[in-house]
Amino acid sequence: MNKHNVMTNKAGILTAAALVLGLAAGALQAETYHGDGHVLGTPDDLTWGPVGSMGEGAEIAIIEGDLSAEEPFTFRLRLEDGYEIKPHVHPAYERVTVLEGTLHFAHGETFDPDATQELPVGGYAIMAPGDAMFGYAEGETIIQLHGEGPWGIEYIDPVDDPRN
Repeated sequence: MNKHNVMTNKAGILTAAALVLGLAAGALQAETYHGDGHVLGTPDDLTWGPVGSMGEGAEIAIIEGDLSAEEPFTFRLRLEDGYEIKPHVHPAYERVTVLEGTLHFAHGETFDPDATQELPVGGYAIMAPGDAMFGYAEGETIIQLHGEGPWGIEYIDPVDDPRN
C-alpha cells in the first residue's frame, strides 16, 4: 500500500455497530479522517451495502465516519432508476452532490414528482435540519452526502419508513 494512501475505503468499512440510518445487520462505517496523510480512492474501492432506512433500490457506501457519532461523515447513495425518496427530514444539514444519473428533488411534506427540480450530474442541494424533502432518481443515480453526525432520517408519514 502506498504510504500516502493511509486509509482506504476497504479498511474498517464493515462493523457490527448499529447506525442511525438503520443499516442491515452488518452495519457500514469507516474511520473519520483526522489529517494523518491522505485518503485516496476510486469508485472501485467502495463497498456497497443495503440501507435499512431506505429499503429496496437503495445502497450505501460509507467513505468516512460513523453516522451515529458526533463527527464528520461522507457517504454515497446509489439509487435504482425510478427510486422514490419519500418525504422526510434529517437532524442535521444535508449536503448532496449528484455524481451520476439525475436526481429530481424538492422541498415539501407531500410527494409530488411535478414539484421537483432536475439536478443533473454536478447538481447540488443543501437542506437545513428539519426541512422536509422528497425526490426520485432518473436512471441509476449516485449522490454523495457529507456533513456532521449524528445522522438519521425520519419520514413524514411513518408508513413510508421501510423499518416499520
